[in-house]
Amino acid sequence: MSDKAPLLVERDGAVTTLVINDAPWNRMSAAFVDTLLTEIERIDADDSARAVVIRGAGDEHFSVGMDLKQLEAGLAAAGGLDAFFDQRLAVLERIERLGKPVIAVLCGYCLGGGLELPLACHFRLAAAEGTRLGLPELDLGTVPAWGGSARLVRLVGRAHALDMILRSRLVDAPEAHRIGLVTEVWPRAELFERANALARQLAERPALAVRQMLQCLVEHDTTPLADGLDAERRAVKATYRTPDMLEGMRAFAEKRKPRFNPG
Repeated sequence: MSDKAPLLVERDGAVTTLVINDAPWNRMSAAFVDTLLTEIERIDADDSARAVVIRGAGDEHFSVGMDLKQLEAGLAAAGGLDAFFDQRLAVLERIERLGKPVIAVLCGYCLGGGLELPLACHFRLAAAEGTRLGLPELDLGTVPAWGGSARLVRLVGRAHALDMILRSRLVDAPEAHRIGLVTEVWPRAELFERANALARQLAERPALAVRQMLQCLVEHDTTPLADGLDAERRAVKATYRTPDMLEGMRAFAEKRKPRFNPG
């Protein structure tokens, strides 16, 4: 077993980058999942961390998913199938509900858990060349187990989700963008800088308003309209007359760019 760190953490101002450290395939080991949870919890508690980028080490592949060689040992250590996957589902839910925008940077293979993790992120940027995304678990005689089917159908609809999962069909970046699976597609040579630029842009947005909107959009995307309206009203009250709102109003009146997130 490798003794290298399963997850690398890089910090550039308000942007934290998390790197799956198993190039070129970037398999997701049990140690990686545990470390990922620890880092997400740390980022959540750090008010100065305002945007997150998740990428694979190197520039070949985002991730081919779970390290299957560790599956049986992981089940035994966790105390059974339910406990094992409950812990992993909790990690992705923590990312989805982080309250700070999370960007997945996708290239090469993004398979199984290597797509399920990005599905829990708020933005997915993909390389135009060579990216292949899919949930091919049926080829192994099983099914997605890390929230893949539930999140995929919400993003792309039933027809596309059925087609991808039941046929273990991989889609390229242009098709993924067409069906709503990825947010943006860029030439591979520009991908990582474009993702970093987006992260910096999001980090400059008013932090409380971002958190409130993420909560509204993530937690109420499938609830009745009245619940979404109630959540939006709570967000309005939470951001009303805050320093960021007052700065935004002043900047608008003065025809300048606002300077949000005062210390």
